[in-house]
Amino acid sequence: MRPIVLESNCSDLLLVNRGKVRDIYDLGEHLLIVTSDRISAFDVIMNEGIPDKGFVLTQISKFWFERMTDIVPNHLVATEVNDFPEATHKYREQLEGRSMLVKKAAPLPIECIVRGYITGSGWKEYGRQGSVCGISLPAGLQESQQLPEPIFTPSTKAELGAHDENISFDKAVELCAPGLAQQAKETSLAIYLRAREELAAKGIIIADTKFEFGL
Repeated sequence: MRPIVLESNCSDLLLVNRGKVRDIYDLGEHLLIVTSDRISAFDVIMNEGIPDKGFVLTQISKFWFERMTDIVPNHLVATEVNDFPEATHKYREQLEGRSMLVKKAAPLPIECIVRGYITGSGWKEYGRQGSVCGISLPAGLQESQQLPEPIFTPSTKAELGAHDENISFDKAVELCAPGLAQQAKETSLAIYLRAREELAAKGIIIADTKFEFGL
């Protein structure tokens, strides 16, 4: 088992962000994303880590990025340290298997959430209003019930320590511009539907998921 990595320490590289789980370094043309073993829950970063969490998350991300390139291009450049800039090679032990070299992009100011089942914050909102993010849903749904069709329910992109807030599609249009919001919606639904179909064949249910896009 690999040692738990709560944070990366690449002192010669420019650290530009340390988030809930990932550390980001600016390498000039590209960014280096290092996925730690940190745990966060309810916007709180715990003191303990999960062995190999960063490794597993990175390999899952790589798998799905490669599976979805015909739907939408992504920022992934490389996942092997040998393919990273030479300045990173001295940190191989920290980076191997848990890091990605990626293209730079300006993120859209929304989280792109797709729900196939009524659960979590969507269930709470449905209980109060009979809708989620302005989308009316049939009466009488039970918690964790599959929805007739997956729905796109965007949220704000909050700063570290703050809470994302569910918003309507109209609000997403205000934040992103009409064409971008519609493209984000269509792309999110297409990715979710493909992943749901592939995993359903293996007995795995994706209740909901979140995507982030950039330009």
